[in-house]
Amino acid sequence: MLVSDFNFDLPEELIAQHPPAQRGSSRMLVLDRATGDLRDDLFANLPQLLQPGDLLVLNDSRVLPARLYATRAGARTQHNSPQPSALIEVLLIEKMEDSSHPIQNLWRALVRPARKVQPGETLLFFETGANGITEPLLRAEVVAAGAYGERTLRFAPVDDFHATLARIGHMPLPPYIQRDQSLQADSEEDRARYQTVYSRQPGSAAAPTAGLHFTPQILAALAARGVEIASLTLHVGLGTFQPVRVERVEEIRLHSERYTLPAATAAALNRAVAEGRRIVAVGTTTTRTLEHIAAQSTGDPLHLEPHSGSTSIFLVPGHRFRLVGGLLTNFHLPQSTLLMLVAAFASASVGPKSNQAAPEHTDHGLHVILAVYAHAIRHGYRFYSYGDCMLVL
Repeated sequence: MLVSDFNFDLPEELIAQHPPAQRGSSRMLVLDRATGDLRDDLFANLPQLLQPGDLLVLNDSRVLPARLYATRAGARTQHNSPQPSALIEVLLIEKMEDSSHPIQNLWRALVRPARKVQPGETLLFFETGANGITEPLLRAEVVAAGAYGERTLRFAPVDDFHATLARIGHMPLPPYIQRDQSLQADSEEDRARYQTVYSRQPGSAAAPTAGLHFTPQILAALAARGVEIASLTLHVGLGTFQPVRVERVEEIRLHSERYTLPAATAAALNRAVAEGRRIVAVGTTTTRTLEHIAAQSTGDPLHLEPHSGSTSIFLVPGHRFRLVGGLLTNFHLPQSTLLMLVAAFASASVGPKSNQAAPEHTDHGLHVILAVYAHAIRHGYRFYSYGDCMLVL
């Protein structure tokens, strides 16, 4: 199967540049996998569309203000201004653990333009718009270089790194949301709305966007409906949003991302599996985590233990879903691994034996999801992070 098979044409005006005025007011396209039926609905009606006894699983990772702008120290850097025009964009992806030097503040990052930033360089980070301030708030040494702009940065000690990051960093909005973050501080809208209302664990470099629709009121309505709600944590990094750079789907290899399955959620999942209740994943990050955890379990039936780890699982049409029986997700980019995951779920069998048999034809999910997206485009759904959503049951 080719990556280009997952292409589709999207009118630019359907790419949402701002969230809806009121959180939770998005449209929702509902797909019934058993019948192929589509229904135009509203996200606010989610409690009525789920069943009492369903287990809804959220990703409670919190987005870091992970986009920074730096200048280069040393002889090759302009010194006549604390913020010359040749800024280096730095996106912090993941804090790296180094057991031999546990106090080091090492981060995996993406930088742009990358060719200017090589090992041995020092990057200086100033507050946006702080003209006349000559002392940077953060300093980082480039200690290693990887492909496609990946760099390892060692930050010099400061009193409170995360407080400084909150002061000078920007929400890592994706490039299709058009903001010039280098020139001004984030808007209150982006600071608040590019974050789920239930986020708890800081660490993501992008939002788990299916969760952006939820409000405390909708969560309360779900609980009143009899839907059980549990959370896990997957910190979104390169494995979720890095562009695909190969031609064939089977050549794709994802970067690993860190996750945690808490004890309460492991127990909730075990009860749902034992009782035959449906597990509904909020977002592709939750889906990947659940299916990775299921793949690590050798028991039949599954019995999950609380733990932390990392996953690079890649879900494509033909995958046998062992835990996830429902999926809430946004509309994704053409030729993306997220679109491939949704196609995999759209083509998965429904019913008591759905976990034992993969679909006979792996291209079925591709045809289903492209038809669903064509419907969404015809009916003016808003796409991507700040856009509308779809529910696949």
